[in-house]
Amino acid sequence: MAPAVLPAAAAAKERHGDKEPLVIGHRGASGYRPEHTLESYRLAVRQGADFIEPDLVSTKDGHLVARHENEISGTTDVASHPEFAGRRTTKTIDGNPITGWFTEDFTLAELRTLRAKERLPQVRVTNTAFDGKLPIPTLQEVIDLAKAESKRTGRTTGIYPETKHPSYFQSIGLALEEPLVRVLRANGLTKKSSPVIIQSFETANLRKLARMTDVRLAQLLDAAGKPYDFVVAGDARTYQDLVSPANLKWISSYADGIGANKNLLVPRDATGKLLAPTEVIRDAHRVGLDVHAWTFRVENQFLAADHRIGTDPNARGDITAEYELFFSLGLDGVFSDQPDTAVAARAARPAR
Repeated sequence: MAPAVLPAAAAAKERHGDKEPLVIGHRGASGYRPEHTLESYRLAVRQGADFIEPDLVSTKDGHLVARHENEISGTTDVASHPEFAGRRTTKTIDGNPITGWFTEDFTLAELRTLRAKERLPQVRVTNTAFDGKLPIPTLQEVIDLAKAESKRTGRTTGIYPETKHPSYFQSIGLALEEPLVRVLRANGLTKKSSPVIIQSFETANLRKLARMTDVRLAQLLDAAGKPYDFVVAGDARTYQDLVSPANLKWISSYADGIGANKNLLVPRDATGKLLAPTEVIRDAHRVGLDVHAWTFRVENQFLAADHRIGTDPNARGDITAEYELFFSLGLDGVFSDQPDTAVAARAARPAR
Protein backbone atom coordinates (compact mmCIF):
# COMPACT_ATOMS: atom_id res chain seq x y z
CA MET A 1 0.00 0.00 0.00
CA ALA A 2 1.40 3.37 -0.96
CA PRO A 3 2.08 5.79 1.90
CA ALA A 4 -0.24 8.74 2.33
CA VAL A 5 0.84 11.80 0.36
CA LEU A 6 1.13 14.86 2.57
CA PRO A 7 0.01 18.20 1.11
CA ALA A 8 3.62 19.41 1.07
CA ALA A 9 4.69 16.30 -0.77
CA ALA A 10 1.93 16.74 -3.31
CA ALA A 11 2.99 20.33 -3.92
CA ALA A 12 6.61 19.24 -4.24
CA LYS A 13 5.65 16.55 -6.75
CA GLU A 14 3.78 19.11 -8.84
CA ARG A 15 6.74 21.47 -8.68
CA HIS A 16 9.49 18.93 -9.34
CA GLY A 17 7.91 15.92 -11.02
CA ASP A 18 7.82 17.00 -14.65
CA LYS A 19 10.83 19.32 -14.86
CA GLU A 20 13.90 18.36 -16.79
CA PRO A 21 17.02 18.42 -14.59
CA LEU A 22 19.18 21.49 -15.06
CA VAL A 23 22.72 21.17 -16.37
CA ILE A 24 25.07 23.62 -14.69
CA GLY A 25 28.47 24.18 -16.28
CA HIS A 26 30.70 23.79 -13.23
CA ARG A 27 33.18 26.66 -13.46
CA GLY A 28 32.17 26.61 -17.12
CA ALA A 29 33.20 23.53 -19.08
CA SER A 30 36.20 23.06 -16.80
CA GLY A 31 36.87 19.55 -18.02
CA TYR A 32 37.86 21.03 -21.39
CA ARG A 33 39.14 24.54 -20.67
CA PRO A 34 40.86 26.18 -17.67
CA GLU A 35 38.15 26.90 -15.12
CA HIS A 36 36.52 30.30 -14.68
CA THR A 37 37.58 31.70 -18.02
CA LEU A 38 35.30 33.13 -20.67
CA GLU A 39 36.35 30.33 -23.00
CA SER A 40 35.27 27.77 -20.39
CA TYR A 41 31.90 29.46 -19.93
CA ARG A 42 31.39 29.88 -23.68
CA LEU A 43 32.07 26.21 -24.31
CA ALA A 44 29.64 25.21 -21.56
CA VAL A 45 26.91 27.17 -23.33
CA ARG A 46 27.81 25.60 -26.67
CA GLN A 47 27.51 22.18 -25.04
CA GLY A 48 23.99 22.95 -23.86
CA ALA A 49 24.41 24.01 -20.23
CA ASP A 50 21.40 25.80 -18.76
CA PHE A 51 23.53 27.76 -16.30
CA ILE A 52 27.19 28.70 -16.02
CA GLU A 53 28.81 28.98 -12.61
CA PRO A 54 31.19 31.79 -11.68
CA ASP A 55 32.72 31.57 -8.20
CA LEU A 56 33.10 35.13 -6.97
CA VAL A 57 35.89 36.77 -4.99
CA SER A 58 36.77 40.43 -4.56
CA THR A 59 39.66 42.56 -5.77
CA LYS A 60 41.29 45.21 -3.61
CA ASP A 61 39.15 47.85 -5.25
CA GLY A 62 35.88 46.00 -4.77
CA HIS A 63 35.32 44.36 -8.16
CA LEU A 64 33.92 40.82 -8.27
CA VAL A 65 35.97 38.41 -10.38
CA ALA A 66 35.61 34.73 -11.17
CA ARG A 67 38.10 32.54 -9.32
CA HIS A 68 37.49 29.36 -7.36
CA GLU A 69 39.54 30.75 -4.48
CA ASN A 70 40.89 34.14 -3.52
CA GLU A 71 44.33 32.47 -3.40
CA ILE A 72 45.32 32.35 -7.06
CA SER A 73 48.72 30.66 -7.37
CA GLY A 74 47.10 27.42 -8.57
CA THR A 75 44.92 29.00 -11.24
CA THR A 76 47.00 31.89 -12.60
CA ASP A 77 50.57 32.68 -13.61
CA VAL A 78 51.02 35.15 -10.74
CA ALA A 79 54.12 33.33 -9.47
CA SER A 80 55.94 34.16 -12.73
CA HIS A 81 55.38 37.91 -12.30
CA PRO A 82 58.41 39.31 -10.45
CA GLU A 83 56.62 42.61 -9.88
CA PHE A 84 54.20 40.78 -7.57
CA ALA A 85 56.71 38.59 -5.72
CA GLY A 86 56.47 40.75 -2.61
CA ARG A 87 52.73 40.13 -2.31
CA ARG A 88 53.14 36.46 -1.51
CA THR A 89 51.92 36.05 2.04
CA THR A 90 50.17 33.78 4.51
CA LYS A 91 46.61 34.46 5.61
CA THR A 92 44.05 32.63 7.70
CA ILE A 93 41.01 31.88 5.55
CA ASP A 94 38.05 30.24 7.29
CA GLY A 95 40.37 29.12 10.08
CA ASN A 96 43.04 27.65 7.82
CA PRO A 97 46.49 29.13 7.13
CA ILE A 98 46.97 29.60 3.37
CA THR A 99 50.14 30.83 1.68
CA GLY A 100 50.13 32.44 -1.75
CA TRP A 101 48.76 35.43 -3.62
CA PHE A 102 45.27 36.74 -2.89
CA THR A 103 42.85 38.64 -5.10
CA GLU A 104 42.07 41.15 -2.39
CA ASP A 105 45.68 42.37 -2.56
CA PHE A 106 45.36 43.27 -6.26
CA THR A 107 43.40 45.94 -8.06
CA LEU A 108 41.36 44.82 -11.03
CA ALA A 109 43.85 46.48 -13.35
CA GLU A 110 46.67 44.45 -11.79
CA LEU A 111 44.72 41.19 -12.04
CA ARG A 112 44.18 41.97 -15.72
CA THR A 113 47.91 41.49 -16.26
CA LEU A 114 47.68 37.85 -15.10
CA ARG A 115 46.62 34.86 -17.18
CA ALA A 116 44.77 31.71 -16.17
CA LYS A 117 46.25 28.24 -16.06
CA GLU A 118 44.85 24.75 -15.63
CA ARG A 119 44.30 23.82 -11.97
CA LEU A 120 44.62 20.04 -12.56
CA PRO A 121 47.41 19.80 -15.17
CA GLN A 122 48.19 16.14 -14.44
CA VAL A 123 44.53 15.15 -14.84
CA ARG A 124 43.52 17.42 -17.73
CA VAL A 125 46.68 17.64 -19.76
CA THR A 126 45.05 19.02 -22.90
CA ASN A 127 43.73 22.01 -20.95
CA THR A 128 47.30 23.18 -20.39
CA ALA A 129 47.43 24.23 -24.05
CA PHE A 130 45.44 27.30 -22.95
CA ASP A 131 47.79 28.22 -20.08
CA GLY A 132 48.93 31.82 -20.22
CA LYS A 133 46.35 32.86 -22.82
CA LEU A 134 43.12 33.62 -20.97
CA PRO A 135 42.44 36.55 -18.60
CA ILE A 136 40.49 36.53 -15.35
CA PRO A 137 36.91 37.59 -16.09
CA THR A 138 34.74 39.92 -14.04
CA LEU A 139 31.19 39.10 -13.03
CA GLN A 140 29.98 41.68 -15.53
CA GLU A 141 31.86 39.95 -18.34
CA VAL A 142 30.29 36.60 -17.40
CA ILE A 143 26.84 38.20 -17.48
CA ASP A 144 27.62 39.82 -20.82
CA LEU A 145 28.67 36.46 -22.21
CA ALA A 146 25.52 34.73 -20.93
CA LYS A 147 23.33 37.42 -22.47
CA ALA A 148 25.16 37.36 -25.79
CA GLU A 149 25.05 33.57 -26.00
CA SER A 150 21.37 33.54 -25.06
CA LYS A 151 20.67 35.91 -27.93
CA ARG A 152 22.82 33.92 -30.33
CA THR A 153 21.30 30.54 -29.50
CA GLY A 154 17.75 31.63 -28.76
CA ARG A 155 18.00 29.66 -25.53
CA THR A 156 18.35 31.39 -22.16
CA THR A 157 21.57 30.67 -20.33
CA GLY A 158 21.56 31.64 -16.68
CA ILE A 159 24.32 32.41 -14.21
CA TYR A 160 24.78 30.53 -10.94
CA PRO A 161 27.29 32.61 -8.94
CA GLU A 162 28.82 31.39 -5.70
CA THR A 163 29.96 33.81 -3.02
CA LYS A 164 33.30 32.49 -1.77
CA HIS A 165 34.36 32.96 1.87
CA PRO A 166 31.76 35.64 2.59
CA SER A 167 32.58 35.89 6.32
CA TYR A 168 36.25 36.44 5.51
CA PHE A 169 35.56 39.11 2.90
CA GLN A 170 33.13 40.80 5.28
CA SER A 171 35.86 40.85 7.94
CA ILE A 172 38.28 42.74 5.69
CA GLY A 173 35.75 45.33 4.54
CA LEU A 174 35.07 43.79 1.13
CA ALA A 175 31.62 42.26 1.61
CA LEU A 176 30.47 40.37 -1.47
CA GLU A 177 26.72 40.81 -1.17
CA GLU A 178 26.34 44.53 -1.94
CA PRO A 179 28.46 44.56 -5.12
CA LEU A 180 26.82 41.33 -6.30
CA VAL A 181 23.31 42.72 -5.91
CA ARG A 182 24.41 46.02 -7.45
CA VAL A 183 25.71 44.29 -10.58
CA LEU A 184 22.61 42.13 -10.87
CA ARG A 185 20.38 45.18 -10.52
CA ALA A 186 22.33 47.06 -13.18
CA ASN A 187 21.67 44.16 -15.54
CA GLY A 188 17.97 43.89 -14.81
CA LEU A 189 18.41 40.60 -12.97
CA THR A 190 16.25 41.25 -9.92
CA LYS A 191 13.27 38.89 -10.04
CA LYS A 192 12.61 35.35 -8.87
CA SER A 193 12.12 34.50 -12.53
CA SER A 194 15.48 35.99 -13.55
CA PRO A 195 18.00 33.43 -14.86
CA VAL A 196 20.10 33.71 -11.70
CA ILE A 197 20.69 31.45 -8.72
CA ILE A 198 23.08 32.61 -5.99
CA GLN A 199 24.76 29.91 -3.90
CA SER A 200 26.94 29.82 -0.80
CA PHE A 201 28.37 27.33 1.68
CA GLU A 202 27.59 29.83 4.43
CA THR A 203 24.08 30.58 5.67
CA ALA A 204 24.30 34.09 7.12
CA ASN A 205 25.10 35.75 3.82
CA LEU A 206 22.32 33.87 2.03
CA ARG A 207 19.89 35.04 4.70
CA LYS A 208 21.21 38.56 4.15
CA LEU A 209 20.79 38.20 0.39
CA ALA A 210 17.22 36.98 0.89
CA ARG A 211 16.47 40.44 2.31
CA MET A 212 18.31 42.23 -0.50
CA THR A 213 17.10 40.50 -3.66
CA ASP A 214 14.29 38.36 -5.04
CA VAL A 215 16.52 36.13 -7.19
CA ARG A 216 16.70 32.46 -6.28
CA LEU A 217 19.14 31.27 -3.61
CA ALA A 218 20.73 27.86 -3.01
CA GLN A 219 22.31 26.64 0.21
CA LEU A 220 25.42 24.59 -0.50
CA LEU A 221 25.92 21.54 1.70
CA ASP A 222 29.12 19.53 1.97
CA ALA A 223 29.36 15.95 3.21
CA ALA A 224 31.59 16.96 6.14
CA GLY A 225 32.28 20.02 8.27
CA LYS A 226 30.00 22.99 8.87
CA PRO A 227 29.31 26.45 7.44
CA TYR A 228 32.06 28.82 8.52
CA ASP A 229 29.52 31.36 9.78
CA PHE A 230 28.38 28.63 12.19
CA VAL A 231 31.97 28.35 13.43
CA VAL A 232 32.06 32.10 14.01
CA ALA A 233 28.66 32.14 15.70
CA GLY A 234 29.22 29.04 17.82
CA ASP A 235 26.38 27.17 16.12
CA ALA A 236 26.97 23.45 16.72
CA ARG A 237 25.12 22.26 13.61
CA THR A 238 27.08 20.53 10.85
CA TYR A 239 26.28 20.11 7.17
CA GLN A 240 25.08 16.60 8.02
CA ASP A 241 22.68 18.14 10.54
CA LEU A 242 21.37 20.56 7.92
CA VAL A 243 19.90 17.76 5.80
CA SER A 244 17.53 16.69 8.57
CA PRO A 245 13.86 17.40 7.75
CA ALA A 246 13.68 20.12 10.40
CA ASN A 247 16.76 21.93 9.15
CA LEU A 248 15.72 21.60 5.51
CA LYS A 249 12.49 23.31 6.55
CA TRP A 250 14.62 26.07 8.11
CA ILE A 251 16.67 26.41 4.90
CA SER A 252 13.44 26.74 2.92
CA SER A 253 12.65 29.90 4.91
CA TYR A 254 15.42 31.78 3.08
CA ALA A 255 16.52 29.65 0.11
CA ASP A 256 14.89 28.04 -2.90
CA GLY A 257 17.12 25.01 -3.13
CA ILE A 258 20.17 23.16 -1.91
CA GLY A 259 23.38 22.32 -3.71
CA ALA A 260 24.47 19.05 -2.15
CA ASN A 261 27.65 17.03 -2.22
CA LYS A 262 26.72 13.81 -4.06
CA ASN A 263 27.73 11.78 -1.00
CA LEU A 264 24.88 13.34 1.00
CA LEU A 265 22.48 11.85 -1.53
CA VAL A 266 24.16 8.52 -2.30
CA PRO A 267 26.91 7.74 0.23
CA ARG A 268 30.00 5.64 -0.47
CA ASP A 269 31.69 3.07 1.75
CA ALA A 270 35.37 3.06 2.68
CA THR A 271 36.26 1.35 -0.62
CA GLY A 272 34.41 3.93 -2.71
CA LYS A 273 31.44 1.72 -3.51
CA LEU A 274 27.94 3.14 -3.49
CA LEU A 275 25.61 2.61 -0.55
CA ALA A 276 21.83 2.97 -0.46
CA PRO A 277 20.49 6.42 -1.33
CA THR A 278 19.44 8.69 1.51
CA GLU A 279 16.08 10.44 1.75
CA VAL A 280 17.52 13.94 1.37
CA ILE A 281 16.02 14.56 -2.07
CA ARG A 282 12.58 13.43 -0.91
CA ASP A 283 12.78 15.47 2.29
CA ALA A 284 13.97 18.59 0.46
CA HIS A 285 11.20 18.30 -2.11
CA ARG A 286 8.62 18.00 0.65
CA VAL A 287 9.50 21.50 1.86
CA GLY A 288 9.66 22.92 -1.67
CA LEU A 289 13.43 22.95 -2.16
CA ASP A 290 15.11 22.08 -5.44
CA VAL A 291 18.09 19.73 -5.14
CA HIS A 292 21.19 20.21 -7.28
CA ALA A 293 24.24 17.99 -6.75
CA TRP A 294 27.98 18.42 -7.24
CA THR A 295 30.32 17.58 -8.80
CA PHE A 296 29.94 15.27 -11.81
CA ARG A 297 33.28 14.58 -13.51
CA VAL A 298 34.15 11.90 -16.05
CA GLU A 299 37.53 10.82 -14.67
CA ASN A 300 37.68 7.57 -12.70
CA GLN A 301 39.18 9.17 -9.61
CA PHE A 302 36.05 11.28 -9.11
CA LEU A 303 33.58 8.43 -9.66
CA ALA A 304 32.29 5.78 -7.28
CA ALA A 305 34.11 2.46 -7.65
CA ASP A 306 30.94 1.06 -9.25
CA HIS A 307 31.34 3.40 -12.21
CA ARG A 308 35.09 3.28 -12.85
CA ILE A 309 36.46 1.71 -16.02
CA GLY A 310 39.96 0.28 -15.69
CA THR A 311 42.57 1.34 -13.15
CA ASP A 312 43.88 4.60 -14.60
CA PRO A 313 42.56 7.33 -12.25
CA ASN A 314 42.61 9.88 -15.07
CA ALA A 315 40.81 7.70 -17.62
CA ARG A 316 37.16 8.23 -18.46
CA GLY A 317 34.73 6.17 -16.42
CA ASP A 318 31.04 5.41 -16.84
CA ILE A 319 29.73 8.89 -16.12
CA THR A 320 26.47 8.06 -17.91
CA ALA A 321 25.65 5.42 -15.31
CA GLU A 322 26.23 7.99 -12.57
CA TYR A 323 23.87 10.48 -14.19
CA GLU A 324 21.26 7.77 -14.68
CA LEU A 325 21.43 6.87 -10.99
CA PHE A 326 21.02 10.43 -9.75
CA PHE A 327 18.36 11.35 -12.30
CA SER A 328 16.36 8.30 -11.21
CA LEU A 329 16.29 9.68 -7.67
CA GLY A 330 14.54 12.86 -8.78
CA LEU A 331 17.54 15.19 -8.77
CA ASP A 332 16.71 18.65 -10.13
CA GLY A 333 20.14 19.62 -11.45
CA VAL A 334 23.78 18.60 -11.81
CA PHE A 335 26.99 20.59 -11.63
CA SER A 336 29.21 19.06 -14.30
CA ASP A 337 32.78 19.72 -15.43
CA GLN A 338 31.81 18.21 -18.79
CA PRO A 339 28.34 19.65 -19.50
CA ASP A 340 28.02 17.81 -22.80
CA THR A 341 27.96 14.48 -20.94
CA ALA A 342 25.14 15.68 -18.67
CA VAL A 343 23.14 17.05 -21.60
CA ALA A 344 23.51 13.72 -23.44
CA ALA A 345 22.50 11.67 -20.39
CA ARG A 346 19.47 13.89 -19.80
CA ALA A 347 18.40 13.56 -23.44
CA ALA A 348 18.71 9.78 -23.24
CA ARG A 349 16.39 9.44 -20.25
CA PRO A 350 13.30 7.29 -20.84
CA ALA A 351 10.14 9.21 -21.67
CA ARG A 352 7.96 9.74 -18.62
